[in-house]
Amino acid sequence: MAANAGEESVAKIKLTHPERVLYPDQGITKRDLALYYEQMADAILPHIEGRPLTLVRCPEGQQRECFYQRHARNVPSESIRSIRVREKGKAVRYLSVDSLPGLMALVQMGVLELHTWGSRAPRIERPDRMIFDLDPGPEVTWVQIDQGAARLRARLQDLGLGAFVKTTGGKGLHIVVPITAEQSWDFVKDFSRALTESVAREEPDRYTATMSKAKRHGKIFIDYLRNSRTATAVCAYSTRARPGATVSMPLRWEDLKRDPRASFTMRNVPERLARRRQDPWQDYEAARRPLTAKLLRRLK
Repeated sequence: MAANAGEESVAKIKLTHPERVLYPDQGITKRDLALYYEQMADAILPHIEGRPLTLVRCPEGQQRECFYQRHARNVPSESIRSIRVREKGKAVRYLSVDSLPGLMALVQMGVLELHTWGSRAPRIERPDRMIFDLDPGPEVTWVQIDQGAARLRARLQDLGLGAFVKTTGGKGLHIVVPITAEQSWDFVKDFSRALTESVAREEPDRYTATMSKAKRHGKIFIDYLRNSRTATAVCAYSTRARPGATVSMPLRWEDLKRDPRASFTMRNVPERLARRRQDPWQDYEAARRPLTAKLLRRLK
Protein backbone atom coordinates (compact mmCIF):
# COMPACT_ATOMS: atom_id res chain seq x y z
CA MET A 1 0.00 0.00 0.00
CA ALA A 2 1.55 3.27 -1.13
CA ALA A 3 2.19 6.08 1.35
CA ASN A 4 4.10 9.30 0.78
CA ALA A 5 6.44 9.62 -2.18
CA GLY A 6 9.44 7.39 -1.57
CA GLU A 7 7.58 5.39 1.07
CA GLU A 8 5.53 2.23 1.09
CA SER A 9 3.92 0.03 3.76
CA VAL A 10 4.13 -3.76 4.00
CA ALA A 11 2.46 -5.51 6.93
CA LYS A 12 1.75 -2.05 8.39
CA ILE A 13 5.47 -1.23 8.57
CA LYS A 14 6.60 1.83 6.63
CA LEU A 15 9.43 1.22 4.19
CA THR A 16 11.45 4.20 3.08
CA HIS A 17 13.15 4.09 -0.32
CA PRO A 18 11.35 0.87 -1.42
CA GLU A 19 12.92 1.15 -4.89
CA ARG A 20 16.48 1.06 -3.52
CA VAL A 21 18.35 -1.72 -5.31
CA LEU A 22 19.88 -4.16 -2.80
CA TYR A 23 21.13 -6.85 -5.21
CA PRO A 24 22.25 -5.02 -8.36
CA ASP A 25 23.01 -8.12 -10.42
CA GLN A 26 19.44 -9.37 -9.96
CA GLY A 27 17.74 -5.97 -9.79
CA ILE A 28 16.25 -6.90 -6.41
CA THR A 29 14.89 -3.93 -4.47
CA LYS A 30 14.01 -3.26 -0.86
CA ARG A 31 10.35 -3.77 -1.79
CA ASP A 32 11.22 -7.19 -3.29
CA LEU A 33 13.00 -8.16 -0.06
CA ALA A 34 9.96 -7.12 2.00
CA LEU A 35 7.63 -9.13 -0.24
CA TYR A 36 9.93 -12.17 0.05
CA TYR A 37 9.75 -12.12 3.85
CA GLU A 38 6.01 -11.47 3.71
CA GLN A 39 5.59 -14.64 1.63
CA MET A 40 8.01 -16.64 3.80
CA ALA A 41 6.88 -15.46 7.24
CA ASP A 42 5.04 -18.68 8.16
CA ALA A 43 8.11 -20.73 7.23
CA ILE A 44 10.80 -18.60 8.87
CA LEU A 45 9.13 -17.49 12.12
CA PRO A 46 9.26 -20.93 13.84
CA HIS A 47 13.04 -20.87 13.34
CA ILE A 48 13.60 -17.35 14.61
CA GLU A 49 11.06 -16.47 17.31
CA GLY A 50 12.47 -16.16 20.81
CA ARG A 51 16.08 -16.31 19.64
CA PRO A 52 18.67 -13.54 20.08
CA LEU A 53 19.80 -12.32 16.68
CA THR A 54 22.98 -11.18 15.04
CA LEU A 55 22.10 -9.14 11.97
CA VAL A 56 24.05 -8.30 8.83
CA ARG A 57 22.89 -4.85 7.79
CA CYS A 58 23.61 -3.51 4.30
CA PRO A 59 21.58 -0.29 4.08
CA GLU A 60 22.92 0.56 0.61
CA GLY A 61 22.77 -2.98 -0.76
CA GLN A 62 24.78 -6.19 -1.03
CA GLN A 63 27.70 -4.67 -2.93
CA ARG A 64 28.16 -1.72 -0.58
CA GLU A 65 29.36 -1.55 3.03
CA CYS A 66 27.74 -4.05 5.42
CA PHE A 67 28.10 -4.38 9.18
CA TYR A 68 27.05 -6.70 12.01
CA GLN A 69 24.67 -5.75 14.80
CA ARG A 70 23.84 -7.89 17.79
CA HIS A 71 23.02 -5.52 20.63
CA ALA A 72 19.79 -3.56 20.88
CA ARG A 73 21.11 -0.13 21.73
CA ASN A 74 17.92 1.49 20.52
CA VAL A 75 14.99 -0.68 19.45
CA PRO A 76 13.87 1.04 16.24
CA SER A 77 10.34 -0.41 16.08
CA GLU A 78 7.62 -1.62 18.44
CA SER A 79 7.60 -4.82 16.35
CA ILE A 80 11.17 -5.71 17.41
CA ARG A 81 11.71 -7.26 20.82
CA SER A 82 14.81 -7.19 22.97
CA ILE A 83 16.14 -10.12 24.98
CA ARG A 84 18.25 -9.61 28.08
CA VAL A 85 21.49 -11.63 28.10
CA ARG A 86 24.43 -11.76 30.53
CA GLU A 87 27.61 -11.00 28.64
CA LYS A 88 31.08 -10.34 30.09
CA GLY A 89 29.66 -9.78 33.55
CA LYS A 90 26.94 -7.32 32.58
CA ALA A 91 23.43 -7.36 31.17
CA VAL A 92 23.02 -6.51 27.48
CA ARG A 93 20.06 -6.71 25.17
CA TYR A 94 19.86 -8.52 21.86
CA LEU A 95 17.35 -7.89 19.10
CA SER A 96 14.70 -10.54 18.41
CA VAL A 97 11.56 -10.79 16.25
CA ASP A 98 8.53 -13.06 16.43
CA SER A 99 6.10 -11.58 13.90
CA LEU A 100 5.69 -10.50 10.29
CA PRO A 101 5.83 -6.78 11.28
CA GLY A 102 9.10 -7.59 13.07
CA LEU A 103 10.54 -9.06 9.86
CA MET A 104 9.40 -5.97 7.95
CA ALA A 105 11.08 -3.74 10.52
CA LEU A 106 14.36 -5.60 9.88
CA VAL A 107 13.95 -5.05 6.14
CA GLN A 108 13.48 -1.35 6.83
CA MET A 109 16.80 -1.45 8.74
CA GLY A 110 18.56 -2.85 5.65
CA VAL A 111 19.07 -6.32 7.12
CA LEU A 112 20.15 -8.90 4.51
CA GLU A 113 21.11 -11.75 6.86
CA LEU A 114 19.49 -13.16 10.01
CA HIS A 115 21.74 -15.22 12.28
CA THR A 116 20.23 -16.91 15.35
CA TRP A 117 21.42 -18.27 18.66
CA GLY A 118 20.98 -21.96 19.42
CA SER A 119 18.66 -21.19 22.33
CA ARG A 120 15.41 -19.34 22.94
CA ALA A 121 14.10 -17.01 25.62
CA PRO A 122 13.40 -17.58 28.43
CA ARG A 123 15.84 -20.56 28.52
CA ILE A 124 18.79 -18.71 27.03
CA GLU A 125 21.34 -20.81 28.93
CA ARG A 126 19.90 -24.13 27.64
CA PRO A 127 20.41 -24.68 23.89
CA ASP A 128 17.62 -26.42 21.99
CA ARG A 129 19.64 -27.34 18.93
CA MET A 130 23.11 -28.55 18.00
CA ILE A 131 24.57 -27.54 14.65
CA PHE A 132 27.47 -28.67 12.48
CA ASP A 133 28.77 -26.52 9.64
CA LEU A 134 30.37 -28.55 6.85
CA ASP A 135 32.94 -26.16 5.42
CA PRO A 136 34.74 -27.67 2.41
CA GLY A 137 38.32 -26.78 1.64
CA PRO A 138 39.74 -26.17 -1.84
CA GLU A 139 39.31 -29.03 -4.33
CA VAL A 140 36.61 -30.77 -2.28
CA THR A 141 33.95 -32.05 -4.69
CA TRP A 142 30.20 -32.08 -4.20
CA VAL A 143 30.31 -35.90 -3.98
CA GLN A 144 32.67 -35.62 -1.00
CA ILE A 145 30.43 -33.06 0.70
CA ASP A 146 27.39 -35.29 0.16
CA GLN A 147 29.30 -38.25 1.62
CA GLY A 148 30.39 -36.14 4.60
CA ALA A 149 26.81 -35.09 5.32
CA ALA A 150 25.65 -38.72 5.08
CA ARG A 151 28.47 -39.82 7.38
CA LEU A 152 27.53 -37.28 10.03
CA ARG A 153 23.84 -38.14 9.71
CA ALA A 154 24.57 -41.84 10.19
CA ARG A 155 26.64 -41.14 13.31
CA LEU A 156 23.87 -39.00 14.78
CA GLN A 157 21.22 -41.61 13.98
CA ASP A 158 23.39 -44.24 15.66
CA LEU A 159 23.16 -42.11 18.79
CA GLY A 160 19.37 -41.87 18.43
CA LEU A 161 19.48 -38.22 17.38
CA GLY A 162 17.69 -36.50 14.51
CA ALA A 163 19.61 -34.82 11.71
CA PHE A 164 18.28 -32.17 9.33
CA VAL A 165 20.16 -30.53 6.48
CA LYS A 166 20.06 -27.11 4.88
CA THR A 167 22.17 -25.05 2.54
CA THR A 168 24.01 -22.12 4.07
CA GLY A 169 23.57 -19.88 1.06
CA GLY A 170 27.33 -20.27 0.60
CA LYS A 171 29.60 -23.20 -0.18
CA GLY A 172 28.77 -25.47 2.76
CA LEU A 173 25.91 -27.28 4.46
CA HIS A 174 24.46 -27.13 7.96
CA ILE A 175 23.45 -30.30 9.79
CA VAL A 176 20.97 -29.30 12.50
CA VAL A 177 20.06 -31.52 15.46
CA PRO A 178 16.96 -30.65 17.53
CA ILE A 179 17.62 -31.31 21.23
CA THR A 180 15.66 -30.78 24.43
CA ALA A 181 16.66 -27.59 26.24
CA GLU A 182 18.23 -29.30 29.27
CA GLN A 183 22.03 -29.15 28.99
CA SER A 184 24.39 -26.20 29.36
CA TRP A 185 26.24 -24.51 26.52
CA ASP A 186 29.49 -26.10 27.66
CA PHE A 187 27.97 -29.59 27.57
CA VAL A 188 26.51 -29.13 24.08
CA LYS A 189 29.79 -27.74 22.76
CA ASP A 190 31.73 -30.60 24.37
CA PHE A 191 29.32 -33.10 22.84
CA SER A 192 29.57 -31.60 19.36
CA ARG A 193 33.37 -31.46 19.58
CA ALA A 194 33.58 -35.11 20.67
CA LEU A 195 31.39 -36.21 17.78
CA THR A 196 33.34 -34.13 15.26
CA GLU A 197 36.71 -35.38 16.51
CA SER A 198 35.53 -38.99 16.38
CA VAL A 199 34.61 -38.61 12.69
CA ALA A 200 37.91 -36.85 11.92
CA ARG A 201 39.90 -39.57 13.72
CA GLU A 202 38.30 -42.32 11.65
CA GLU A 203 38.92 -40.61 8.29
CA PRO A 204 41.63 -37.98 8.78
CA ASP A 205 42.24 -37.71 5.03
CA ARG A 206 38.64 -36.51 4.50
CA TYR A 207 37.63 -34.57 7.61
CA THR A 208 39.20 -32.20 10.09
CA ALA A 209 38.05 -30.67 13.35
CA THR A 210 40.76 -27.98 13.12
CA MET A 211 39.92 -24.45 12.04
CA SER A 212 43.35 -23.83 10.48
CA LYS A 213 42.89 -23.25 6.74
CA ALA A 214 46.32 -24.73 6.08
CA LYS A 215 45.02 -28.11 7.31
CA ARG A 216 41.77 -27.96 5.33
CA HIS A 217 43.12 -28.46 1.82
CA GLY A 218 41.14 -31.25 0.18
CA LYS A 219 39.19 -31.86 3.41
CA ILE A 220 35.92 -30.85 5.02
CA PHE A 221 36.19 -28.84 8.20
CA ILE A 222 33.33 -29.91 10.47
CA ASP A 223 32.80 -26.73 12.45
CA TYR A 224 31.30 -27.46 15.87
CA LEU A 225 32.13 -24.02 17.27
CA ARG A 226 28.69 -22.70 16.35
CA ASN A 227 27.54 -24.48 19.50
CA SER A 228 29.39 -21.95 21.66
CA ARG A 229 27.41 -19.46 23.71
CA THR A 230 26.85 -16.25 21.70
CA ALA A 231 27.82 -18.03 18.46
CA THR A 232 25.19 -17.97 15.74
CA ALA A 233 24.22 -19.68 12.49
CA VAL A 234 22.33 -18.25 9.56
CA CYS A 235 18.59 -18.81 10.02
CA ALA A 236 16.64 -21.17 7.77
CA TYR A 237 15.13 -19.21 4.84
CA SER A 238 17.28 -16.15 5.54
CA THR A 239 18.67 -14.30 2.57
CA ARG A 240 22.44 -13.84 2.33
CA ALA A 241 24.41 -10.69 1.55
CA ARG A 242 26.08 -12.51 -1.34
CA PRO A 243 26.05 -12.39 -5.11
CA GLY A 244 23.04 -14.24 -6.48
CA ALA A 245 20.73 -13.36 -3.55
CA THR A 246 21.05 -16.91 -2.25
CA VAL A 247 18.97 -18.26 0.64
CA SER A 248 19.73 -20.75 3.43
CA MET A 249 17.29 -23.48 2.40
CA PRO A 250 16.08 -26.49 4.46
CA LEU A 251 16.24 -29.67 2.38
CA ARG A 252 15.15 -33.26 2.38
CA TRP A 253 18.08 -35.65 2.44
CA GLU A 254 17.26 -36.92 -1.04
CA ASP A 255 17.76 -33.37 -2.35
CA LEU A 256 21.51 -33.85 -1.93
CA LYS A 257 21.72 -36.14 -4.95
CA ARG A 258 22.56 -33.02 -6.93
CA ASP A 259 24.53 -30.01 -5.73
CA PRO A 260 21.82 -27.64 -4.40
CA ARG A 261 24.00 -24.91 -2.93
CA ALA A 262 23.46 -22.18 -5.53
CA SER A 263 20.00 -23.37 -6.56
CA PHE A 264 17.95 -21.56 -3.95
CA THR A 265 17.58 -17.80 -4.27
CA MET A 266 15.21 -15.12 -3.10
CA ARG A 267 13.56 -15.22 -6.53
CA ASN A 268 12.62 -18.92 -6.53
CA VAL A 269 12.36 -20.15 -2.93
CA PRO A 270 8.71 -19.10 -2.27
CA GLU A 271 7.50 -20.82 -5.43
CA ARG A 272 9.58 -23.95 -4.81
CA LEU A 273 8.32 -24.26 -1.26
CA ALA A 274 4.71 -23.74 -2.36
CA ARG A 275 5.10 -26.34 -5.09
CA ARG A 276 6.26 -28.94 -2.59
CA ARG A 277 3.22 -28.35 -0.38
CA GLN A 278 5.16 -29.91 2.48
CA ASP A 279 7.76 -28.59 4.89
CA PRO A 280 11.05 -30.40 4.16
CA TRP A 281 11.64 -30.37 7.94
CA GLN A 282 8.11 -31.41 8.91
CA ASP A 283 9.43 -33.97 11.43
CA TYR A 284 11.83 -31.53 13.12
CA GLU A 285 9.97 -31.13 16.43
CA ALA A 286 9.10 -34.82 16.66
CA ALA A 287 12.83 -35.62 16.37
CA ARG A 288 13.82 -33.57 19.42
CA ARG A 289 15.85 -35.69 21.89
CA PRO A 290 17.97 -35.09 25.00
CA LEU A 291 21.76 -35.08 24.99
CA THR A 292 22.93 -37.23 27.88
CA ALA A 293 26.19 -37.99 29.66
CA LYS A 294 25.77 -41.61 28.56
CA LEU A 295 25.77 -40.60 24.89
CA LEU A 296 28.81 -38.40 25.45
CA ARG A 297 30.72 -41.30 26.99
CA ARG A 298 30.03 -43.36 23.87
CA LEU A 299 31.79 -40.72 21.79
CA LYS A 300 34.79 -40.46 24.08
